[in-house]
Amino acid sequence: MPELPEVETTVRDLKTKVLKRTFVDVWTDFKRIVKKPKNFERFKKEIKGKKIKRIWRRGKNILFGLSKNKTLLIHLKLTGHLLLGKWRKEKGDWKYLLSGALKEDPMNRFLHLIFWINGNFPQMIALSDLRKFAKVELWDSDNLKKSSVFKKLGPEPLKKSFNFKKFKEILSGKKGKIKQVLMNQEVIAGIGNIYSDEILWEAKIHPLKEIPSFSEKELKRVYLAIKKILKKAIKAKGESFSDFRRPSGEKGKFDPLIKVYRKTGKKCICCRSVIKRIKLGGRSAHFCPKCQKI
Repeated sequence: MPELPEVETTVRDLKTKVLKRTFVDVWTDFKRIVKKPKNFERFKKEIKGKKIKRIWRRGKNILFGLSKNKTLLIHLKLTGHLLLGKWRKEKGDWKYLLSGALKEDPMNRFLHLIFWINGNFPQMIALSDLRKFAKVELWDSDNLKKSSVFKKLGPEPLKKSFNFKKFKEILSGKKGKIKQVLMNQEVIAGIGNIYSDEILWEAKIHPLKEIPSFSEKELKRVYLAIKKILKKAIKAKGESFSDFRRPSGEKGKFDPLIKVYRKTGKKCICCRSVIKRIKLGGRSAHFCPKCQKI
């Protein structure tokens, strides 16, 4: 699933290409991808003519602030990513018209939702989603701000207001294992399975360590690792060992920088111990048993 760095990468790329443009049409071959309004024809009618005034991220959500006080929300879920370009339908399939990653990378061919926008290239925003789990919603902006979608989300870890004092406050009184707490979107927004593993390796903290057992020094290491790893991943444009691609269709470049995630059986670059994998609440945790002692 795309996490904060992948979503932030997508938002930054979109901002350079589609701000101030207007939606003129929309197509889908899977109407259930649009969750709000549930009637696709109503969604199509309401999105047409809306101007993109702002694009931003909240947690793992991509948000388009539109004219007429509307907000388009897209959550990429497991295998979704947004693409920018121009396609033509040939024999029932959408074909990209130019050469490059959008045409050549097979992960960019699962187009299930396409928006046409006015102006020059790119003329389309497409959602490629192998598993078709992505969520698209059109909200009245005021209602979205008051909704549980936003109210339940924890603070943004890269905001200036997310300082060490704030980090200690949100963990105060919390119980549970650190990896699960880091992935809880109601505690901190945007961190998932990949980056929780990388953050804990960087901080030299075992994923099963219980929150009440942390010293202030250990908390500080986790806090600094959150900032460092997320910033590094954004600079590298996210990871793409699986499905995620940038709007250009290109892969992110964080994969070579990964230290433990999906490295089971390989040697830790720090101490040469063998990376281990354990199950934790239905998810996997990857760690170095020597560097990250419990």
